[in-house]
Amino acid sequence: MKLVFCGTPRFAVPTLQALLAAGHAIPLVVTQPDRPVGRKHEVEAPPVKQVALAAGLPATQPEKIRNNAEFRAQLEAIAPDAIVVVAYGRIIPPWMLALPRLGCINLHGSLLPKYRGAAPIQWAVAMGETVTGNTTMLLEEGLDTGPILLQQEVTIGAEQTAVDLFEVLATRGATLVVETLAGLAAGGLQPKPQDHAQASLAPILTRDDGRMDFAAHTATELKNRWRGFQPWPGAFTALDGKKLIVHRMEVTEQAGLPLPEGTEPSQLFVDRQRVMVRCARASWLELLELQLEGKKRMTASEFLRGTHLVSGMRLG
Repeated sequence: MKLVFCGTPRFAVPTLQALLAAGHAIPLVVTQPDRPVGRKHEVEAPPVKQVALAAGLPATQPEKIRNNAEFRAQLEAIAPDAIVVVAYGRIIPPWMLALPRLGCINLHGSLLPKYRGAAPIQWAVAMGETVTGNTTMLLEEGLDTGPILLQQEVTIGAEQTAVDLFEVLATRGATLVVETLAGLAAGGLQPKPQDHAQASLAPILTRDDGRMDFAAHTATELKNRWRGFQPWPGAFTALDGKKLIVHRMEVTEQAGLPLPEGTEPSQLFVDRQRVMVRCARASWLELLELQLEGKKRMTASEFLRGTHLVSGMRLG
């Protein structure tokens, strides 16, 4: 097929590579403009552009696409069979949806209609799901509401983070897109409408999503949120008014430990080289690696050597 590919981050790279390997012609790659990245804010091309240029593919980076006459003329001149969209980061306007004969095909990292929105992989992990997957669908004007083409399930490991899952879903999803295009070309793939009543949202993450609420969440829920919110916003609380980042944690059982009476959520229990915090529903979380504002990251035992912590102190 003759395709236009729209994508920006590393998640989209395996699909672009798979489409090329499958023999599809890609006369244009559309990606976001170069942006400052990292602590030094050095301007860098997005991963999809880097791969496109290395493969000798033309790439364009329009700031806006909805009312961009030049961009529209460029796509109309190509007259693609399909437009493949993977984590592009722009809403596809109606004129673009109507342009290709097979439509705009999107790879979404969840089992739609579950986890519609900007952060489906992160929220699936954060909510403690054990199974997620990929969906290919035909884009329409609604947010991830288009008819489903194909789906594949992926197991979420108990210790997997969103970072781990991104890699798995990106690789598996690339194969699914190639399979979807083959099905559409053969005429045997029929789009199925979503059950909108079963929809759930996965909104874009904010810094506050990483704030640990020990009264509202159990230890397991907080661990899941930490796994889901990697690499950002992570998990953090406060100690004596200073930000405390928790880099590693584990749900722990308290059998055999001399727990103080009346311990409440957010209160610490310090036992030798261990730091534990009470969470909702009488659950406990052990804090394994911590980083106090202005300090380096360290293990709990290292932290205790340099910080005065006693049982009964509160976090948050």
